[in-house]
Amino acid sequence: MKVFEENNGNIFKILSEAISEGIVIVNEHQEIVTSNDAADKMFGYKTEELLGENLSILIPREYRNTHPQQVDKFLEKSDPRQMGHGRDLYGQRKDGSVFPVEAGLNPFKISGSQFVMALVTDISVRKNQELEIIELNSHLEQKIEERTKELNENIKILKDEVTKRKQAENKMKESLRKERELNDLKTKFLSLVSHEFKTPLSGILTSATLAGKYTETEQQDKREKHLKTIQSKVKYLNNILNDFLSIERLESGKTNYKFDVVPLSKVVNEVIYNSNMLLKDGQKINYPSNIDDISINFDEKILELSLTNLINNAIKYSPEYTIIDVIVTPRKDAVEIKIEDQGMGIPKNEQKFIFNRYFRAANALLDQGTGIGLNIVKSHLENLGGTIKFESVEGKGSTFTISFPTKNNLEYNENNTSY
Repeated sequence: MKVFEENNGNIFKILSEAISEGIVIVNEHQEIVTSNDAADKMFGYKTEELLGENLSILIPREYRNTHPQQVDKFLEKSDPRQMGHGRDLYGQRKDGSVFPVEAGLNPFKISGSQFVMALVTDISVRKNQELEIIELNSHLEQKIEERTKELNENIKILKDEVTKRKQAENKMKESLRKERELNDLKTKFLSLVSHEFKTPLSGILTSATLAGKYTETEQQDKREKHLKTIQSKVKYLNNILNDFLSIERLESGKTNYKFDVVPLSKVVNEVIYNSNMLLKDGQKINYPSNIDDISINFDEKILELSLTNLINNAIKYSPEYTIIDVIVTPRKDAVEIKIEDQGMGIPKNEQKFIFNRYFRAANALLDQGTGIGLNIVKSHLENLGGTIKFESVEGKGSTFTISFPTKNNLEYNENNTSY
C-alpha cells in the first residue's frame, strides 16, 4: 500500500481516473491496496474505504470458497487473462446486491512485491439487453410457431376446400354423365319401342286381314295359321310391356316379391309349354329329368320370367333343327338351372356388356329384341339372393345358368301379387 501511496499515488490517480472501468489492485495476500473512483462507485464504497479489505468483500458469498484457490493458481502462472472463460461473473456491492461483471486480470511486480490489477466492467445493461433479446427471440419463436400453426391450419382448410370442390366437380361430372346416358337411353328406348312394336303390329294387322278373307270351311288351316301368328305377336308384345313395367318397378323400388312353396316342375312345364309356340322348324326343347320331387320356396312369377327369357332367347338365337337343353341340378338349399343352346353365341369382346340394359351383341342386331331381358333377370335374381352367369362361344352356342335359394329368408308383402 505504501508503495502505491509514496511512489505512484499521483501517477495511478491520474491514469485510473481517466477511464470509466473500475480498477482494483490486490497484493499477493488478496488485500486491496488501491482502487479508482469508478470501482468505488461501482461497488458502492466511499473513496479509500476499500483499502486494506480482502478482495472477497467484492465477491458474492456463493463464490467466495473457491475464489482464493483460483487467485493462487493465477499468480503462479502470472500471465494476463480474462476471468471467467465463458462463465458468468458477478460482483457484490456494499449493500449486498449482486450484479454481473467482466474482469480482466494483469499481474505485475513493484519493488519485489507481486500485485494483480483487475479491470472491472459493470455489464448489467448488456445483460439486461441480452435477456431482452432472449425474451424477444423466445417471443418471436412463439409467434413463428403460432403463425406456422395458423398457416398449417389454413393450408389444411384450403386442402379440404379443394377436396370438397373436386368432389363437387366430380359429382357434377357424374350427374352430367348420367344425364347424357339417360338421354342416350331415352333416344335408344324410343327407337327400340318404335321398331319392336311396329313390326309385330304390322304382322298382326296383315294376319288379321288375311284371316278375314278365308271364309270357307276348307280354308280353316289357313285361318288357324294366321291366328297363331296373331297370338304369337300379341304374346311377344305382352312380354315387352311386362319387361318395361319390371324396369319401372325396379328403378322406383316398388317391386314386391311373393314367396310360395311350389313344385319346380309346375313352373318349368308352363314355361316350356308356352315356349313351344315359338320353336322354329326342327327345334326341340329337352325337358329336365328327375324334377318331380323338387319343391322350392321362391317367387314363382320371377322364376317364370327368368326361365321364359332364357329359353326364348335360346330359341330366337339358335338356327332350325337344333336342341335346347334344360338341365336342373339340386344343390344344398339351392337349385341350379342351365339353359344350353347351339345358337350363334356371343362375341368374346362383347360378353362383358351382356347384362347392360338395352345392350345387344353385334351379331344379334337383325333379330327382334329389346336388350333389357337379361338385365331384368339379373336384377330380380340378385334381389332374391340368386345369381346368373353364362359361358358362350361365338358360332357354337351359349349356356346360361341361374341359381337361387330354395328357402326364403327375405321379407315380402303377401297381399301384393303384381309384377
